Amino acid sequence: MTPDTTTATTTATGSASPLPDRRPRLLLVDDEPTNLQVLKQILQADYRLLFARDGEKALQLAAQEQPQLILLDVMMPGLSGLEVCRQLKAQPGTAAIPVIFVTALADESHEAEGFEAGAVDYITKPVSPPIVRARVRTHLSLVRVEDLKQSRLEIVQRLGRAAEYKDNETGRHVIRMSHYARLMALALGFTPEDADELLHAAAMHDVGKIGIPDAVLLKNGPLDAEQWQIMRRHPEMGAAIIGEHASTLLQMAHRVALTHHEKWDGSGYPQGLQGEAIALEGRIVAIADVFDALTNERPYKAAWPVERAIELLQNESGRHFDPALVQLFIELLPEILKVKEQWPE
Repeated sequence: MTPDTTTATTTATGSASPLPDRRPRLLLVDDEPTNLQVLKQILQADYRLLFARDGEKALQLAAQEQPQLILLDVMMPGLSGLEVCRQLKAQPGTAAIPVIFVTALADESHEAEGFEAGAVDYITKPVSPPIVRARVRTHLSLVRVEDLKQSRLEIVQRLGRAAEYKDNETGRHVIRMSHYARLMALALGFTPEDADELLHAAAMHDVGKIGIPDAVLLKNGPLDAEQWQIMRRHPEMGAAIIGEHASTLLQMAHRVALTHHEKWDGSGYPQGLQGEAIALEGRIVAIADVFDALTNERPYKAAWPVERAIELLQNESGRHFDPALVQLFIELLPEILKVKEQWPE
């Protein structure tokens, strides 16, 4: 059995032209041809199908063809389905592929063993066509949600990289300050998921510099008053580039880009916000960004000793920076310095 990989369309001259078949690809694994035939009849109208009758072939096809979903028998000669699932989950290239066990083993202990091996679902034989179709649709929709989330994250990261190309900062600066922000978020009680969102959102803090002319952004020496007015527009530019979205990650990135140059005493920009009117994420990123910029060498300055940078944070506590966050950052300094050592210039 082989999958149907193309569809046909008619060109202006009337000839058939093959188009790629973009239906999701499923891998069906069972040592009994009859069982594979049943699954084929249920699924072939909506999916491209791959077939394997033993565990070794299943592992080979999963690695080569990267199916979106695997339906896997448990009791097979040679490698059992449980062992196949464990091996799939142990390999980076196949670990993310969801596995649904399709098996005659129906008691709770067998189901528990299947889930422990890494499966996402369990269908018992004899299979019900509506149940098979519903379970496959459900898990493919979850795959699409995860793919969308990953794509969104990739866009965020690449926009952050684009800003780096326009600036004197380095990619490692962005990595370090983003990890500093994550450490602070966790210490403040953020969930691990929210702290990870800040890790990624922090990388977007200066994306608005894409819109600043090179003559201003890359000028050697101090900026004049007019040039400073241009430079001070980059938070609003960054917020406009990111835009307004339902995604919590992009919402956070928007807040970070817009508020990371606000100051606790209201003297910052672009809105002159004061105290807790400044987004918490912006207040966190402000400290992480300044500390890392101070303690690393740039073309226009030598690296400051850590002690001097901490002294500046303390002196600016209650003026530039949130006093409680400055104190938190100092308490986290041993972990902060581990990140600094992990990602040197």
